Amino acid sequence: MPPPPLAVFGMYVVHIGPPLSATHGVAGWVRYMADGHSSVLFATLAGFSRMLIAGRLEPKTGLAGRQARARIVIRAVVLLALGTVMAMEYGGVIILGFYGVYFLLALPLVRLRARSLAVIAVALALVTPQLAYVLNSWVSDSVRQSINAYDPLHRLSEVGVLDLLLTGFYPALTWMPFVISGMALGRLDLSSGTVQRRLAAFGAGLVVAAYGMSLLLAGKGALRSMAEDGSSSGGSGSMPPGSGSAPLDGAFPQMPASSLLTAGPHSGTTFDIIGSVGVAILVIVGATVAMEHLPRLRRLAKPVIAVGTMSLTAYVGHFLAQSVFSTPAGTGTQQSWVPLLMYVLGAIVFATVWSRFFRRGPLEYLLNAATKPTQRIR
Repeated sequence: MPPPPLAVFGMYVVHIGPPLSATHGVAGWVRYMADGHSSVLFATLAGFSRMLIAGRLEPKTGLAGRQARARIVIRAVVLLALGTVMAMEYGGVIILGFYGVYFLLALPLVRLRARSLAVIAVALALVTPQLAYVLNSWVSDSVRQSINAYDPLHRLSEVGVLDLLLTGFYPALTWMPFVISGMALGRLDLSSGTVQRRLAAFGAGLVVAAYGMSLLLAGKGALRSMAEDGSSSGGSGSMPPGSGSAPLDGAFPQMPASSLLTAGPHSGTTFDIIGSVGVAILVIVGATVAMEHLPRLRRLAKPVIAVGTMSLTAYVGHFLAQSVFSTPAGTGTQQSWVPLLMYVLGAIVFATVWSRFFRRGPLEYLLNAATKPTQRIR
């Protein structure tokens, strides 16, 4: 499926490309779409990938089901550990630890049908931003400090349980709708033309309804990106990607209740969640249709698709490369698109060469090896 490399490169745009304030025209549109939407696409595809383990169209049961759930748990724990280690160096912008939490929270849902998953995702999108806003207003700095004082994860990386669930960059409370939406997509036959048309119409409807309603209620600034000014609304806890290890807790004042009507990237509101899910659906369906009906495009895109087969390696690798080459972050003074293009090209070349000799990427191989003990479950 082509969207994984799109999500990876979208993250590259946010972390390496020029800041949104320094872009204009088409470049500004690309940068704006990458803000928030790339990480949302990542999370949605993460939910989809869980269904590849738990059973694509039909949930695995019996022994196969137990082994699948064990594999998901092991992967979640590994990602949480890897995310914690990386957060020690790069701060709360690392999404991997949050992924580990998402997968653990979604585990009870892996046997549900697409309709049930979609209903749960919608319900969470409608409720959790408001709940997160209230909880953030109730949880004072002293309470947060008290919780963090007993949290080993926070002592290790300054990204603790409270951050993972409520106050971090990608808090589980408001990000689970993306994961569960991906799980619902995973239970659908995306090769069916009827399903593709219905999903395209549904995704477009979500985009128009969410962003249109937000513009009507909050005015022309409703779709402004929150990614670069550090603001967060609806208790999303979003902070600018690439901001390093800036403190998460109490770093920004509580936003006014009217901010719950906005829908900009990283605003974490109901309108943002619904609109972003709509965008993710359109990207996934559009890419699927393009690959099915344009075989020449698929052949040309093979090097790019290779990046998608090792998205974890590509994601972790670009952080390590940034450290080695001292590449400035996209939210700083970076003005040139050249570093971004070099990273994209480097990822494509590496993935293409590696995939000629190995079935999985380096980190994907290690992650798969970690789940081998599940074969002993009876």
